[in-house]
Amino acid sequence: MRGNRPVIAVIGRLPGSWSAPLAALALWMASGAASAGDYYVRAGIGLDRPGEAVFTDTDCSSKAPDALYNCGTGRDGAPYRSVGEFGTVLAIEFGLGYGAGAFRFEALVESRPRYTFEGRANFLAPHRRQDVSARLSSVSAMLAGFVDLAALGVPKPGPFAPFLGAGIGAAHTRIGETTMTFPATTTIVPGGNRTGPAWMATAGVAMALDDRVTLDLAWRYSDLGEVRTPRGPGRVVWHDGSQTLPLDLAPTRARLQGHGVRLSLRYSF
Repeated sequence: MRGNRPVIAVIGRLPGSWSAPLAALALWMASGAASAGDYYVRAGIGLDRPGEAVFTDTDCSSKAPDALYNCGTGRDGAPYRSVGEFGTVLAIEFGLGYGAGAFRFEALVESRPRYTFEGRANFLAPHRRQDVSARLSSVSAMLAGFVDLAALGVPKPGPFAPFLGAGIGAAHTRIGETTMTFPATTTIVPGGNRTGPAWMATAGVAMALDDRVTLDLAWRYSDLGEVRTPRGPGRVVWHDGSQTLPLDLAPTRARLQGHGVRLSLRYSF
């Protein structure tokens, strides 16, 4: 128990929505209840490809503050919105876990330091300029469980041991200012932060490099919840240098989810 106090202390400094489940796992590991297996640390890197993202109002009928998109229909026949993609993003992860037999349990932290959203609004005719861009980042913390399929009797392809896993926790996302560029004006939407539920599912193969080190290669689906711009002061800037028009904008939101790959090393001790 004493040797695990630094880990518990570090977890205690995380945001409240993350620290409780991670501290529970650390205390369980420290209690001696998991005495028949191996503790391990895991570090990895990967690439994520989020799916299509659609920014809409949280309440299109809001008048004070003003909804950004409102409840009308765009020139493309869809409700007012911005549609685009976040592109391919780098993901860095760190795990602290315990494995016994066919099962592993892990406290997992992932950082995706840079997303770039590029899309288009649908206020104007499709051929007219209405570009939308924003940058954001996310950090997630989850409790994850994994099962070694070979240990349950599934055939093992050569040195590779297939596994499945899933996790649940929270993600903290930060979005910067959103820029919406039209033929005569640019609208600036304020940025902000949000913490909410998140989950993931994974499948992969593990290859033992020696008695302590294992290489993991995995596919990952991650749902990091909603990205939200907060209520706040926005502005409209005319391209000819005319006076800026201030706005009191209501929140908007988009779903952040997608597929990715991970390559990591696991060290048992």
